[in-house]
Amino acid sequence: MGAADRMNNGLFFVRVQAGDGGRAESGGIVVLRDGKILGGDPFHYYVGTFTGADGRWKGEFTIRQHTRSDLAVPIFGGHEVIVTFAGSYDDEAAEVEATSSAGGAPGFRLSLRRIADA
Repeated sequence: MGAADRMNNGLFFVRVQAGDGGRAESGGIVVLRDGKILGGDPFHYYVGTFTGADGRWKGEFTIRQHTRSDLAVPIFGGHEVIVTFAGSYDDEAAEVEATSSAGGAPGFRLSLRRIADA
């Protein structure tokens, strides 16, 4: 990844993978705008903040469930959790390693791919 001077605003597709090598995987949409994170997937929404410069960024966001389903196992048991992350970015994509406030939950990886300017 070639580093940009700062994390640019945008609409991103986010792919979530278990950090322990497990098969759990999901995806969603995230808007990064002026240091704020807003996004979601079919069952959860995300709200938080970030900072970044010179190809490195970090932040924190809260995951809350907005829809229950008998067909899906809710991440973190449907409980609200706080996620902290750090990683790298360029003009079109970002990668981060993340951990959550959920006791005993393994870390996970997030891959973001820009799909539109915001």
